[in-house]
Amino acid sequence: MRAVIQRVRWARVQVEGKVVGEIGRGLLVLAAVEKGDGPREMEFLTKKVAELRIFEDEEGRMNLSLMDVGGEVLLVSQFTLAARIKKGRRPSFSKAEEPERAEKMLKEVARRWRQMGIKVEEGVFGAKMQVSLLNYGPVTIILDRQYGGENDR
Repeated sequence: MRAVIQRVRWARVQVEGKVVGEIGRGLLVLAAVEKGDGPREMEFLTKKVAELRIFEDEEGRMNLSLMDVGGEVLLVSQFTLAARIKKGRRPSFSKAEEPERAEKMLKEVARRWRQMGIKVEEGVFGAKMQVSLLNYGPVTIILDRQYGGENDR
């Protein structure tokens, strides 16, 4: 799985002019499921996003997690994060997971966050979406399964 995680003051996603998901303070997570991803990658993304200490404490240090600050998550599927651009000028999406399986996996990640007590809003899988946000910091983190796993916690 690949994800771009942005610390936000607010974020929203619209489909056909209607707001379908909106959060206050928290994290906008743009995520792509890649072929070969499974339970281990879902667990890694779920835990890493919930526990990543990128919110400021009273001394201004990034020392608090989403869980610590009671933050929210806006999860937006973005298969283009699976793009490969090594050859040529047109991105290849051959590493992106099949849509049905990718949607199920992202829904499961959202469900797990909700079980942890995190408020989660979602985009609409496969739709043309407009995402608006106020990135605070700015803080943007890229999560890629090749850099994560059991030994990278």
